[in-house]
Amino acid sequence: MKDRYELLIFDWDGTLFDSIGWIVSSLQHAARESGFEVPSESAARSVIGLSLPQAMQTLYPGSTEAMAQRLVHHYREIYNTRTADALGLFMGVETMLLDFRRLGYRLAVATGKARSGLDRVLREIGMNGFFHATRCADETASKPHPLMIYQLLEELAVTGDRALLIGDSLHDLRMAQNAGIDAVAVACGANTRHELMELRPLHCLETTTELAQLFALESA
Repeated sequence: MKDRYELLIFDWDGTLFDSIGWIVSSLQHAARESGFEVPSESAARSVIGLSLPQAMQTLYPGSTEAMAQRLVHHYREIYNTRTADALGLFMGVETMLLDFRRLGYRLAVATGKARSGLDRVLREIGMNGFFHATRCADETASKPHPLMIYQLLEELAVTGDRALLIGDSLHDLRMAQNAGIDAVAVACGANTRHELMELRPLHCLETTTELAQLFALESA
């Protein structure tokens, strides 16, 4: 795979950033505070990767705009009480990303987070400006629509056959399929290996850092 791709597009939560448990807790808190039925852990995990408004509509179909906004407000209220440093990148991810950059790969992020949320976490962990391009759900179409991938390809002048998506959710893999690009799944986030394999990614890794082995990276 070493010479096959030039652009690696990473999901954020559950792929690079160890935040799935906190997202689930925050979604459950938002429901409780808003007077909604509290979603199970599996239900909450199933919407991770979608834009926040779409996630709320998926969990509570038929809810009004005002109800959805109340849920979003309570979610952000609790989620932002924990700093990015308190969550953090998965172990070994930063070294892996630095190795990819050193070898000339271009790196991008495609996330269901809002722009303000992604910028905040990148700033707090000292990675502001690290990625060559990023796309967030509140500035384009939510996953699994392929628009954010198309925009990243256009911005970085890369053809789809030279791009690889790495993600932990079914929404990530469906977005890659819809965009016509290859994908590698990681089973350390929102969905299980069994669920991810149903969408037939090129590989399903236990941890994101195993990607380095696929590319035969050697740390400097």
